[in-house]
Amino acid sequence: MPFRSPFEDVEIPNLSVFDYLFADLEPEAATKTALVDGTSGEATSYGALVVQIQRVAGALAARGIRTGDVVALHSPNVPAFATAFHGILRAGATATTVNALYTAEEIEKQLRDSAAIMLITVSPLLPQAAAAAKAAGIERVIVMDGAEGHESLRDLIMEDAPAPDVSFDPATHIAVLPYSSGTTGLPKGVVLTHRNLVANVAQSLAQITLNDEDRVMAVLPFFHIYGMTVLLNLALRVRAALVTMPRFDLPEFLRIIQDHKISWVFIAPPIAVALAKHPIVDNYDLSSIKVVFSGAAPLDGDLAKAVASRLHCVVRQGYGMSEMSPVSHAIPVERDDIPLDTVGLTLPNMECKIVDPETGAEIEVPSEGVSAPGELWCKGPNIMVGYLHNDAATAEVLDAEGWLRTGDIATVTAEGYVRVVDRLKELIKYKGYQVAPAELEALLLTNPLIADAAVLGVHDADGEEVPKAFIVKQANAELSELDVMEFVAEHVAPYKKVRVVEFIDMIPKSSAGKILRKDLRAAVG
Repeated sequence: MPFRSPFEDVEIPNLSVFDYLFADLEPEAATKTALVDGTSGEATSYGALVVQIQRVAGALAARGIRTGDVVALHSPNVPAFATAFHGILRAGATATTVNALYTAEEIEKQLRDSAAIMLITVSPLLPQAAAAAKAAGIERVIVMDGAEGHESLRDLIMEDAPAPDVSFDPATHIAVLPYSSGTTGLPKGVVLTHRNLVANVAQSLAQITLNDEDRVMAVLPFFHIYGMTVLLNLALRVRAALVTMPRFDLPEFLRIIQDHKISWVFIAPPIAVALAKHPIVDNYDLSSIKVVFSGAAPLDGDLAKAVASRLHCVVRQGYGMSEMSPVSHAIPVERDDIPLDTVGLTLPNMECKIVDPETGAEIEVPSEGVSAPGELWCKGPNIMVGYLHNDAATAEVLDAEGWLRTGDIATVTAEGYVRVVDRLKELIKYKGYQVAPAELEALLLTNPLIADAAVLGVHDADGEEVPKAFIVKQANAELSELDVMEFVAEHVAPYKKVRVVEFIDMIPKSSAGKILRKDLRAAVG
């Protein structure tokens, strides 16, 4: 039998994201701080944020944006992101959030695939954004902080156009299209409805217990589903204050925590390493921190304990995927008895099962102890509709009953504690970012000096998983390891760069031409 959350189901309102977050904003809450620019200290109240969102929605409608149109948002974490993002959704449009690290080529691919008709960006990212928009045939590029020849977010807000009357079914209307590599392959648009996003905030609040007195560190990118749901939407729902940071820099990160008295710090595991080990941490007063919550990649239990001991705070972790909006599991803040190397308990309104990937048989949940390992399958109101225009990829991960195959190997205890122990899927997780081997392999094969290529995740000296390329050179080709790394770096975001190269004579493949990654890994040790 599948195992369910130990928590009672929560009510999931049949509302749009905007109505769920802001329709019940009370006068007292309207005066509270919603967003703070961590660099400048400039603050935006909840009341002002809602006015800005409504005006942006009106301005977008005045520019021809209609219900169901796709608008791309390409920005690091700044307060204006929240205004633009929720303005898009309030207008009835769909937001496709673009990684701020992407090259023009990568942006163009997402713009074309999502069929975006407008792009909103910031001036530091304008060169690559403008090039991508031009290549994709998008004429209107809005630069939130202003740039010559482009409208700014201020222009849209000052126009004071009325927000449009929109009507749609939250259960079916697409709210966002983040891009994920899923369990394998190239990045695909993950179709998430308003109900998916509303559900996951409502579900997460059972274990991620922020409140309106909390000040939340927002360095994890809003364009990623973790930042979008757990930081941006969840924090705004409970009327916490979000303090934004556009990119991670350890001294600035620590200064913001100290100066703004941050109480919740959401991180990925690489930041945990710095918090546990870097000597500069001792130079700052971090006593305001109540909770450090890690996601995006597995957090080692000993590392979690080291952070908790050094900062005298609670450390917790959770688990999820873009395809689950994203959270499915988390360790509740008050549960000190749950091992820190697990991802905790299943969220309310969800059920899961552990499936033998070889036989397809469901693995029994034990009455005591730990189950045998198997692939984690999840089901609930937060599960995506599917991948955009890709029925074949959808069918690979979603069955007819709505079960999502996560591609992660996990165990479950009699108490319901889930531990992720391995990956069935081929994705590489570098510093919490997804890197799809297939994407890098396709790029490498465009190099005329490369006859064949395969990419695997390997661990470097620091234990970080990094992309390694195995290259078969064309006959008589002169090609060095550095040549290969520089070629890839020219075309992809920094986190996707190949960091190790090995030249081999042949890539092992099946009779169907599929790369035999297990054989390749075994051959190279």
